[in-house]
Amino acid sequence: MLLTLLAEGRPLLADGATGTNLFDMGLASGETPELWNAAEPAKIRALHQAFVDAGSDILLTNSFGGNRRRLMLHKLEGRVRELNRLAAEIAREVADKAGRRVVVAGSVGPTGDLLAPLGPLTEAEATEAFIEQIEGLKQGGADVVWIETMSAPEEIRAAARAAASLGMPYAATASFDTAGRTMMGLSPETYAAMFEDFDTPPLAFGANCGVGASDLLVSVLGMTARRPQAKVIAKANAGVPQWHGAHIHYSGTPELMADYARLALDCGASIVGGCCGNKPAHVAAMRHALDDYRPGERPDMAAIVAALGPLVSPPARENTAPRVRRRSREAS
Repeated sequence: MLLTLLAEGRPLLADGATGTNLFDMGLASGETPELWNAAEPAKIRALHQAFVDAGSDILLTNSFGGNRRRLMLHKLEGRVRELNRLAAEIAREVADKAGRRVVVAGSVGPTGDLLAPLGPLTEAEATEAFIEQIEGLKQGGADVVWIETMSAPEEIRAAARAAASLGMPYAATASFDTAGRTMMGLSPETYAAMFEDFDTPPLAFGANCGVGASDLLVSVLGMTARRPQAKVIAKANAGVPQWHGAHIHYSGTPELMADYARLALDCGASIVGGCCGNKPAHVAAMRHALDDYRPGERPDMAAIVAALGPLVSPPARENTAPRVRRRSREAS
């Protein structure tokens, strides 16, 4: 269904935050959200419904940490397929009652482990973990696998291979939160280019989460410059996260997220949505912005900052000088 909607050429709206909204609904710190698919299905259903009512075209399932490596931290590794199946079934039920086409995207987040040679997990083991998770999502009725918040190319490749092995189309997003790169050093341009070598390419790729809406759109600019014809995703946090005592508050208002949505389209994005901190009100504001959108000029970094606020983690300048000492190489 996602491929069909993308082919129509209109901008698509993904939903908002899962985790931060579930905390507002009573999820306790340290509690795994995926368990709520079995224990609190009515609350998961209500969140999906709120995003459909706000105008979302794409619902992400409550399964971000639903792989074996993450669930074993809560002694739930024996329930991987069950919890992912339930996640997809709940979203499918809401989508099918929407009265319009709504895509159910099976959320697949990182394993939480570093991959070899930096960590204990091999790429083959990561692929097997993702296959187990995606089997549950597929059984529950997900239309597409939504690989998100990734940072390592090996883990992106493992998740993509898992989806392809099960005949599932997929989309992928990475988080660019470290001087304009992912935690593992991927630049937006390199990230966009890597999919050119995949046996099964994604339906769409892009950025999510990160450190703020301005930073995310600068990453999108890099991707669309490298792959101008690609379907690119922009799913930003609601402004910048700020600690208020023991709680995180996101500074972005619905009005700011509406401005972000228009700018995302000007940057070349085809799918726009919200990540952490985005409530149904933010998504509704983005819906109105997309519906009223009139194409503008492609912005540069200065125009994005002027509209949305300063960059939190500005891209580092490329160092073209020869690196002759180990100390210099490590510091760059």
